[in-house]
Amino acid sequence: MDALRKDKIYTIDDIYALPDGERAELIDGKIYYMAPPNTKHQTLVMDLSYQIKDYIKHNKGECSVFPAPFAVFLNENDKSYVEPDISVICDKNKITDKGCNGAPDWVIEIVSPCSKQMDYYKKLFKYRTADVREYWVVDPERNLVTVYDFEKDSMEEYSFDKAIPVGIYEGFSLKIE
Repeated sequence: MDALRKDKIYTIDDIYALPDGERAELIDGKIYYMAPPNTKHQTLVMDLSYQIKDYIKHNKGECSVFPAPFAVFLNENDKSYVEPDISVICDKNKITDKGCNGAPDWVIEIVSPCSKQMDYYKKLFKYRTADVREYWVVDPERNLVTVYDFEKDSMEEYSFDKAIPVGIYEGFSLKIE
């Protein structure tokens, strides 16, 4: 009788042991390798990060903005590690030299052709259960932003040409061009 094969459960140590230049995320002990981002993806990350940082700075806000690669340890175990495209963290006690321990307040993911399943499903569930307050999925192919406000238990979609209200900052909205 053949023994049943069990899938290996990976940990954060396995992520840190990856060869130089190889990036991956870890969700519930499973490794998901990441392809290098394209130019449009990086332009969106930089533009959005700049707009958010500028708003926080000019309004004397306490939150910090971190573009990827930036480590986020969502759970209090060693089985989940993600690198959101943009993380906004308002609790300074969560920030360490290694990254963020716990859920950021606001996470933005820029969808790539190979990351759709991950961004729209796996990460949506993971971020919601980890207590992220707000999660945006920016889809350049569809010129669409899906905004999940977990505090209000709502989901809205916005085209790139519309001002998108930021749930964690009253009176702040972003426009993606």
